[in-house]
Amino acid sequence: MQRIEATLLAHDLKFALVSTRWNHLIVDRLVEGAELAFVQHGGKTENLDHFLVPGSYEVPLVARRLAETGRYDAVVCLGAVIKGDTDHYDFVAGGAANGILNTSLHTGVPVAFGVLTTDTVEQALNRAGIKAGNKGGEAVLAMIETANLLKQIER
Repeated sequence: MQRIEATLLAHDLKFALVSTRWNHLIVDRLVEGAELAFVQHGGKTENLDHFLVPGSYEVPLVARRLAETGRYDAVVCLGAVIKGDTDHYDFVAGGAANGILNTSLHTGVPVAFGVLTTDTVEQALNRAGIKAGNKGGEAVLAMIETANLLKQIER
């Protein structure tokens, strides 16, 4: 059996980063983690395009348009949806998750779900780099590996 693994090198990769303005104090940290991970793994800043959208519900549409251009090896989606007192959280978080998954499956371009879905602001901040690592950086690493694996499959 042949085992095929991808590298975590972003030298020749071009990524689109889609982030939300909503909950920007949290999302800005995710973006910083994503940019740092991309550069630390050999990516060039000019190969990382950053697109801002109002909120997490708008992320899938922009991610899909970017994936369909064929200009990007992967799209990284970052946002934060924090539970409140109404059902709004369920619709936004579910819509974002389903839309991002469908974008990846429809286009064949890897699309990372880096949208935090938490009960509290504290949980979100912890996942944005304060205590539990930076989920923005983790999303980029997953896309570097996935994009490189797809390149190997296509050879």
